[in-house]
Amino acid sequence: MRVSVIIPHWNDLENLRRCLAHLRGQTLPRDDFEIVVADNNSAAGIAAVREMCGADVVLVEAREQGAGPARNAAIAASRGEILALIDSDCFADPDWLEKGIAGLAAFDFIGGHVRVHPETAGAPNAIEAFEAIFAFDFRNYIEQQGFTGTGNMFVSRRVFEAVGPFRNGVSEDVEWSRRARARGFRLGYVPQARVTHPARHDWQALRTKWEKATREAWGLVRGNGAAEWRWLLKASVMPLSAFAHIPKVLMRKAELRFSDRLKAIGVLIRLRAWRGGEMFRLWAKGAGT
Repeated sequence: MRVSVIIPHWNDLENLRRCLAHLRGQTLPRDDFEIVVADNNSAAGIAAVREMCGADVVLVEAREQGAGPARNAAIAASRGEILALIDSDCFADPDWLEKGIAGLAAFDFIGGHVRVHPETAGAPNAIEAFEAIFAFDFRNYIEQQGFTGTGNMFVSRRVFEAVGPFRNGVSEDVEWSRRARARGFRLGYVPQARVTHPARHDWQALRTKWEKATREAWGLVRGNGAAEWRWLLKASVMPLSAFAHIPKVLMRKAELRFSDRLKAIGVLIRLRAWRGGEMFRLWAKGAGT
């Protein structure tokens, strides 16, 4: 088997169905890749997930809760020389696999491009406008921050096994990428490998995303005295940092109307203020323990 597509799933059968439909339409011959889904204790039950996936999908159960353990379970059950990681709510372009595989000729592991689309095309609400500008900026993740998200990632099995499995309870993509780069493996951005992700469309969904991300980021620094103080400093400037990003909102994403950009700025200010408070809360609760 040349490629294994790795998909963690939890309580999102409709998006998983669409994800699988896009994968079945890949330009790479179907005999060249397998699809492995790891269900992470979905409320519908494994039988419902199996019925929806169909006979051409390898389905495994991941009992330990978390995206990292679910990916690990799918990888353990896979056979491919190349691992293509995608989230169950992402929809791959037809040539996603071919472009991602080609990218590994120049790098040891790569991330691709993630588009964000609103529920109603051309008419985003405030949260969707914010997501269109700021969500899933893989070029920034890879070229500026040194990690790739696992919603659009390609890596050879050889490299993955050398680095080891994903950790749970932390930002698993950040932590794994750091381990890989520390071992000398090269990370690259391949914008031709494209997937689409639905925009979050309400404040609660956006807050839930950032609660998880902030908690996992805290897990990477907790117990490190110097890192905890840097965390505290970052928390103190987080609300003000919103204003440094306003030019990005006004100057980029020409497909957004000016009124959409103003709505996005409002969400940006609100979210950065909330994130600063959440960072303080986590630090006060767990610093030094």
